[in-house]
Amino acid sequence: MSHEDFPTENPAVVTCGLPYANGDLHIGHLRTYVGGDIYSRALKRLGQETAFVSGSDMHGTPVAVNAEKEGVTPESFALRHHEKYKETFPKFEIEFDNYGHTHDETNTELTQELVRTLEDEGYVYKKQIPVAYDPDADQWLPDRYVEGTCPYCGEHARGDECDEGCGRHLEPGEIEDPVSAITGNPAEYRDRNHRFFRVTELQEYLQEFIDRLEGTSNAQNQPREWIEGELQDWCITRDMDWGIDYPGETEDDLVLYVWVDAPIEYISSTKQYTERAGADTFDWEKAWKESGDIVHIIGRDIIQHHTVFWPAMLRATDHVEPRAVMASGFITLNGKGFSKSRNRAVWADEYLDEGFDPALIRYYLATNGGFQQDVDFSWEKFRNRVNNELVGTVGNFLYRSLLFAHREYEGTPDADLSAEVKERIHDAIEEFEAGVNDYSVREVGNSVVRLAQFGNEYIQGHEPWKLDDGAEKRQVIRDCVQIAKAIAVLFEPVAPGKAEKLWDDLNEDGDVHAVGVEAALDAPAATFDEPSEPFEKIDDERVEELNEKLQARVEEASAETESDESDAEESADVTDEHEPVLEDRIGFEEFQELDLRVAEIIDAEGIEGADKLAKLTVDIGVEERQIVAGIKQLHDLDELPGKKVIVVANLEKAELFGVESNGMVLAAGDQADLLTTYEDAEPGTRVQ
Repeated sequence: MSHEDFPTENPAVVTCGLPYANGDLHIGHLRTYVGGDIYSRALKRLGQETAFVSGSDMHGTPVAVNAEKEGVTPESFALRHHEKYKETFPKFEIEFDNYGHTHDETNTELTQELVRTLEDEGYVYKKQIPVAYDPDADQWLPDRYVEGTCPYCGEHARGDECDEGCGRHLEPGEIEDPVSAITGNPAEYRDRNHRFFRVTELQEYLQEFIDRLEGTSNAQNQPREWIEGELQDWCITRDMDWGIDYPGETEDDLVLYVWVDAPIEYISSTKQYTERAGADTFDWEKAWKESGDIVHIIGRDIIQHHTVFWPAMLRATDHVEPRAVMASGFITLNGKGFSKSRNRAVWADEYLDEGFDPALIRYYLATNGGFQQDVDFSWEKFRNRVNNELVGTVGNFLYRSLLFAHREYEGTPDADLSAEVKERIHDAIEEFEAGVNDYSVREVGNSVVRLAQFGNEYIQGHEPWKLDDGAEKRQVIRDCVQIAKAIAVLFEPVAPGKAEKLWDDLNEDGDVHAVGVEAALDAPAATFDEPSEPFEKIDDERVEELNEKLQARVEEASAETESDESDAEESADVTDEHEPVLEDRIGFEEFQELDLRVAEIIDAEGIEGADKLAKLTVDIGVEERQIVAGIKQLHDLDELPGKKVIVVANLEKAELFGVESNGMVLAAGDQADLLTTYEDAEPGTRVQ
């Protein structure tokens, strides 16, 4: 692994978190896969030897549960979804060098090999632990087959995660008041032998690893409380029939926990790429066992798995550690969460069926906010970004300049590239390279939009249509054609299909997908045909139609599931409508009893053992206060100092996870959008 700027001499592997083979894809899922495709294409554009790999996650309890409901085998159930994903990704121009799955022979053999290595190196031990058991169903209850109470925060939780409370990962036997998800009856704990990975022996290594890890700041900061706190060993086996068998002879029928074999698929998929393309094209062993630059692109809900358990496994089995982890924020829809049961989503197939080009959603997902920030999708916002930026900026420059060049000169006029435009294209290339090395797919895309903005200003400022047919006019048009070619080269990672069409319009030789960034300054073709408009506007009536379809689907699904208690539980975390305004009113005098103050955050740090809670030190003008807020997973704590917030200053003191909280920070919605001031109100100012 290298920490030099890309491109390096090492082979790079870019991976995306494995899609779980348990349902249809929607545009929220696409964010990491589009981001991974853009990033891998951008690396290749810089001349970096790169493999882009992923695969379907076939194992785990949800697959087994849903397969049982359908009356099919878990394997056939998961394979059906795997094949659908393989068909869908290319339709969005997401082109993996290899896309496998965790149940194939390669991953099964490699997983068992790595687990045997863990055993040989003394990192695995047997331990008897209490495991939930359903006596009525006469079976053990792994993971999501059991529900109960979180032992850390007291909220309702499923067997592997406190998904409604503190978000903490739960080990078998930890959940309190266990209930069988199969029969709904109380479960009982019985002792059972399981295998544990000695993660604690690698704690010092993990503390050093997290300090050198690159990528997004949330991936670097979120796991610190685990790594720097009381790290626990990890149970790596489960009582199930579906999964990869624990290698060797055991006294119990156990399979490996899904989070053992899932990340190993990254290695397996790279290995399959080498076997298909040849080691001369890409050497998987050099990448994973010697000196690779490994970049994982994931959702933020699986940061711990990729920054704690996975690097520990790699270290213990003598593999290359990740160079970077890029963790994305979530996608909401019209400000609210996606809901499968309410059919409240923009499905991947639906987007394509509506006739939209994949370039549009790729651009929207890549450039609408930083990668680790939450992004809201609405058809209105989508239309505005397409119309204003792709049509109004990029498309406008390309079409007007190339059409003028074709009509006046049948292509590129005979003139040298001006120093001004040459320098501006150099700047765009540097911005592109900086985006790659800052792990910012947004900057990769924005570098091109800014170049197109410059092109519009350049052609408008020189007004070649007013110039006589002389050297100055030829110079301006030559410059514009060069900018267009640079856009084709630099925009290819974001919009590969559109870049290919533009390359053809420019009558360029070779493959736009194979050229390097330096091609942006190569002389354009002397002649080309009349260009086509690269992007089309989305009109208001189209947006209204799409919103009506979405609303109709939500209403239909809501009516069908209104009396379904399980669906009500599923959608409790994701509200489909705003809560109604309370009918009970309070008087003005009661409102005046609330002491709301402007405060400035001085310091913010996570609370050990609490996945969602952060300890804030705030200045409320007359004094500094300590306040506990549930914002750790929703905000980058390092960026909070200096921000103004609104606090309830006269709230009774409370103690959360052993930390005193003296007040409350106000925030909006499930994403904890912190309330602040419009102008520069001083700390301590009363909110009235």
